[in-house]
Amino acid sequence: MDLGLDGKIALVTGGSKGIGRAVAAGLARERARVAIAARRKEPLEQAAAEIRRTTGGEVVPFPGDMSKPEDVARVMNDAVAHFGGIDVLVNNAGSAPGGLLLNLTEEDWALALQLKFLGYVRCMRAVIPHMLRRGGGRIVNIVGNDGVKPTYLELTPSAANAADLAVTQALAEQYGRHNILINAVNPGPVGTDRWDGLVRGYARDKGLSPEEASRRATQSIPLGRIATPEEVADVVVFVASARASFMNGALITLDGGQRKALMDV
Repeated sequence: MDLGLDGKIALVTGGSKGIGRAVAAGLARERARVAIAARRKEPLEQAAAEIRRTTGGEVVPFPGDMSKPEDVARVMNDAVAHFGGIDVLVNNAGSAPGGLLLNLTEEDWALALQLKFLGYVRCMRAVIPHMLRRGGGRIVNIVGNDGVKPTYLELTPSAANAADLAVTQALAEQYGRHNILINAVNPGPVGTDRWDGLVRGYARDKGLSPEEASRRATQSIPLGRIATPEEVADVVVFVASARASFMNGALITLDGGQRKALMDV
């Protein structure tokens, strides 16, 4: 199936590893021209070189911290100057510390909202004027199933993700008439460094061994395993493509049918 991404210009934040890197590689395989952004320059450049090597595509790194408005503006402007515009934004840079209410600090809450929520808002605010000038575009916010299946074990991600989903649907209504389609993909557990950290936090808060915490997390998914970054990337690339031409304001849960209550069993 031709996804219609040949020659399209895509920016993926958090593109140096995990889901973001897999999305960038998926877009490059579809012959999109890809910009990737992340905070650390060296890993970002290494990721860009590896994706170029394995896909033969054009992948250019733009270092920047999406929690800083000035970095967001610089990355966006540099990418537009290099490529001539942006057709697709994939918001992926961001995480939030898991934990129980009485263990979370003011700093934990501020961190969660500063990057996972406001980082996404900043990137959308920066890219939409460019998309308006091009007559349309696609924005895919990679959020997380905590936003639709909140849990006390991951309180700040639940709050930040719910805010992301609200903004996704509100902006989809506003900008759909301008051919800017805005959707969210909500993964459950995915095999990344981020997931390993959440398991360690879950084990700490519940007084479990890391092995038992991982077992409980896996048993909460009917498929009996967590997702791979590539499985998430396949869905994101489709949503970003011309084939998803009537998808706007969608919140796509991609968690294997996870039932989080089983994590306490």
